Amino acid sequence: MAALRYAGLDDTDSEDELPPGWEQRTTKDGWVYYANHTEEKTQWEHPKTGKRKRIAGDLPYGWEQETDENGQVFFVDHINKRTTYLDPRLAFTVDDNPTKPTTRQRYDGSTTAMEILQGRDLSGKVVVVTGANSGIGFETAKSFALHGAHVILACRNMARASEAVSRILGEWHKAKVEAMTLDLALLRSVQHFAQAFKAKNVSLHVLVCNAAVFGLPWTLTKDGLETTFQVNHLGHFYLVQLLQDVLCRSAPARVVVVSSESHRFTDINDSSGKLDFSRLSPSKSDYWAMLAYNRSKLCNILFSNELHRRLSPRGVTSNAVHPGNMMYSALHRGWWVYTLLFTLARPFTKSMDPRLIPHPCHTFCKLRARSLSSEGATLPPHVHSSFPCG
Repeated sequence: MAALRYAGLDDTDSEDELPPGWEQRTTKDGWVYYANHTEEKTQWEHPKTGKRKRIAGDLPYGWEQETDENGQVFFVDHINKRTTYLDPRLAFTVDDNPTKPTTRQRYDGSTTAMEILQGRDLSGKVVVVTGANSGIGFETAKSFALHGAHVILACRNMARASEAVSRILGEWHKAKVEAMTLDLALLRSVQHFAQAFKAKNVSLHVLVCNAAVFGLPWTLTKDGLETTFQVNHLGHFYLVQLLQDVLCRSAPARVVVVSSESHRFTDINDSSGKLDFSRLSPSKSDYWAMLAYNRSKLCNILFSNELHRRLSPRGVTSNAVHPGNMMYSALHRGWWVYTLLFTLARPFTKSMDPRLIPHPCHTFCKLRARSLSSEGATLPPHVHSSFPCG
């Protein structure tokens, strides 16, 4: 008790009453956090009770939640014509103090990208997701956008990309989301995308290299390279090189490369242990679709590791992730045999739509979104207040 008195934490009548210098605030999605103006820091736990709280219920009639230019949430009372930074629902909070689970317990087959980012305000962050018009790319882009980030869907098919943008805006009309053309099978398109992005004069905090093809018959791109290799690896490799300066200027920033456990079932070296370039972009006679996919995913891993080694001293981290075992998506559309295999595996995979999860025993994917989150897992991001989080 003496220590509490010294810290000024016991001089109030109610255990929920805040000590001097503390302020209670809320995030966009209803989580309560606490700002200490004396020490200039924020935290999720109540400074006296150590409890975490969240808002219960909807805003009262006539109220609307807004965000100012600094990313801080405020509230508009249209009936009484006034604004306030104090959430009118703070009198109706509920405790949220589950026992801290392990990562395996916390994120399982029923976890969604929205749940991974719950409690975060990513306002002011700029995110690029390749292949974001469907599948895990879309779910990742949507979660980032609904948590306040400015998200760019980098897609080959602009009609589908525009439809994806509309779907996100349909869930939150104030989401900052747009589509830009990016065809990884055409290196000139990668150049044009990078030039167009740089012309926006914005930062780049997260680059998710997600787009991929699987099970394609042997074809060459207009650049004269095998398609699976160029789309899955080389196009992304080139994109990161072109945007590397923007990433470094935006530090802390992150690159996330979506790879696969299938990278384990191949190699790219010859019998003497040296890199065999002919295996990366093989001739038609030496081509097997599954092997080409596996090799492209191995390249993803090697690239991500080396990128992290080179850029982490400059504040840019890189992570390679496995999206899930036989995850059901449209990736298999290249050949009817793969479509059949994915259909047979469907009962044991996780749906992109969390409402359609077929069984709780699945291992999956959106652990990956955990690695996409901005710095720090236990404190609110700095955009919540006028000072950096402690």
